[in-house]
Amino acid sequence: MQALAGIRILDFTQVLAGPFATQQLAQLGAEIIKVEPVGKGDMTRAGLLRNERGRTVPSFTTCNIGKKSIALDLKQPAACEVVQRLLPSCDVMVENMKPGVMQRLGFGYDTVRALRPDIIYCSVSGYGQTGPGAERPAFDGAIQADSGMMSISGHPQTGPVRTGYFAVDMTTGLNTAFAITAALLRRQRTGDGQRVDVAMEDTAMMLMAPQMSAYLANGTLPELLGNASPTRQPTADVFPTADGHIQIAALSERHVKGLFDLTGLDALDAQFPDTASRIHHREHILARLYDALRVRTTAEWIGLLETAGIPCARVRTLDQVAVDPQLATRPAIVEAPVANDGSEGTVKVVGASHTTFTDPPKVQRAAPALGEHTDELLHELGYDKDAIRALRDTGAVG
Repeated sequence: MQALAGIRILDFTQVLAGPFATQQLAQLGAEIIKVEPVGKGDMTRAGLLRNERGRTVPSFTTCNIGKKSIALDLKQPAACEVVQRLLPSCDVMVENMKPGVMQRLGFGYDTVRALRPDIIYCSVSGYGQTGPGAERPAFDGAIQADSGMMSISGHPQTGPVRTGYFAVDMTTGLNTAFAITAALLRRQRTGDGQRVDVAMEDTAMMLMAPQMSAYLANGTLPELLGNASPTRQPTADVFPTADGHIQIAALSERHVKGLFDLTGLDALDAQFPDTASRIHHREHILARLYDALRVRTTAEWIGLLETAGIPCARVRTLDQVAVDPQLATRPAIVEAPVANDGSEGTVKVVGASHTTFTDPPKVQRAAPALGEHTDELLHELGYDKDAIRALRDTGAVG
């Protein structure tokens, strides 16, 4: 039995952070009912990071596998009545609209709690539900800039840079899944529901906890270090090889000596015998290491460094990572059905963030077509065929 089997979640989220959170919960057995606008649906259906060669929109698929979809026009009272009928059967409601929007739609926390007293009501936003900046619009890049993440990422020559992936969005998704699960555990113990407030900026603070804590302790702002270790040791960096790049993290005295031995730079060990002297002469040592490491291929250096017990990794491209035999033993990349109609065909997607040895996370169903489960859910709520036809005729459902 999976951890969240029997839990029903009403999901009003779109794009990445919220949908990824509920996708993770779906893989643990929760039933996710995704509420989407009639006509267009979730914005990622339009093709954020679209795979032009295939039938799927990867960014939508990977964040929505395992869900059901109901299409509603929440500006119409008849559609809102559908939500009112659904809520009493739901354990959790999740939304990531701008603070205040759900209240205006008639589904603020107090209203929802009146329909389901022990509801877990989770709001995901850029800056939180309260405070002077709560209503500011937010997206991943803006949070990376506003939180200070970009100020500690980049090279001195180029200035601040953002990550090449949606670091805050995806981590906020995991943070949201964690918060919801914790609230469910609390409810099991106390019988009480809870309002949960997850902010992207708070998540960014968690990602920067070591750097922010260091600043709070000593008041020193970190410098842009490029690919260097925050320790500033020249033996921990990304180095060019004959055919690519390798990341080396030689931080202990044993690892530093081993690196100098392997690269033929033994004299540096005697010349700079401790961490402080190596940091003081950082640029000189880096230049010597760059020259020495360029003479062999990445694979050759990986073999030598791993044999010596020195932490290292090749800088790989995604096509190389996708065929990693170690990843093949993990749940990170999984096969998901393309459709829920029993037809053949699968698509590879990023799956769960962890596994267990019993009842592990798994893909329960394909990502839904827009409104694929509208009729099913309306029938469950007591609407007959004529009532459903009338809702469709008015555009209240799709």
